Amino acid sequence: MRVLIDTDIGTDVDDALALGMIVGSPELELVGITTVYGDTRLRAQIARRLLRINHYDLSLPIAAGMQQTRSGKDVCWSGHEGNLFHNLDIETVADDGVDLLLRMVAANPGEVDILAIGPLTNIAAALDADLDFESNVRRLVVMGGDFRAEGRIAEHNFESDVAAAQRVFSSRLDIVIGSLDLTLKIRLESLEIDQIAKSGPLGAVLADEVRVWWRFNEARGDTRFNSPHDPVPALWMAKPDLFTAAPAHVHIDNYGFSRAQIHRDGPVRILGVRDPHLIKTEIVRRILNASAGVETQRKAGRQ
Repeated sequence: MRVLIDTDIGTDVDDALALGMIVGSPELELVGITTVYGDTRLRAQIARRLLRINHYDLSLPIAAGMQQTRSGKDVCWSGHEGNLFHNLDIETVADDGVDLLLRMVAANPGEVDILAIGPLTNIAAALDADLDFESNVRRLVVMGGDFRAEGRIAEHNFESDVAAAQRVFSSRLDIVIGSLDLTLKIRLESLEIDQIAKSGPLGAVLADEVRVWWRFNEARGDTRFNSPHDPVPALWMAKPDLFTAAPAHVHIDNYGFSRAQIHRDGPVRILGVRDPHLIKTEIVRRILNASAGVETQRKAGRQ
């Protein structure tokens, strides 16, 4: 499966973990990365650096996308983005993220899945820019939303750009969604992070990023674990048999709250999990593969 990642990598560590997991997945061929939300050039350079650390093919197209939200809401910037890396300016990236999305799917109609793991600003802009974008995309896999009956929140990716999320979910794209109520069932804790840290150069950096995120969350009173929000829908792309998928109609209100009505004619598929422990094990295994170079060398040789 050919995958293009649209990401706000650099803030929450789960984007970087998803990138590592995809690199370590033989079922998935990474064909490009676009970044969204805030300093997207810095985010793109972080993605390039992670691939460089892992000796990945540096000809992979990476492009910075939309910095400002469609809704006009201010960007939430944590301040630690890129702090673990020196001389990020040497990392070559393009500045045409939305155009890269359009070009990639137009050149390969019906062959590229987009994994959208940040606010949906770039995807909404691509829908506006080219009427053929909907039909050219094979599938849009989204991390976003919260469909709990009680205690649900306005999930970050939707809340950060409500107008973009509403535009995307009103389209005719084939959408699969891994929501917060699913991803919160899975936790990476110190045992798994220590395994990742010892697996190789990429794993060491990812573990350091996890610890940065933990310290950031501890300052806000959160505990030391990480729900791998973005790796979960990424894993579905590689191993759909580990999940359920219920057809539904999805509505996003003007505050970013989402709700779903399960219906056999629903245009969106909402993922469920059969075995949370197995999901965690599989995510970690694939990150370890990537860090150890199991998939990296093969993919670096693709031309």
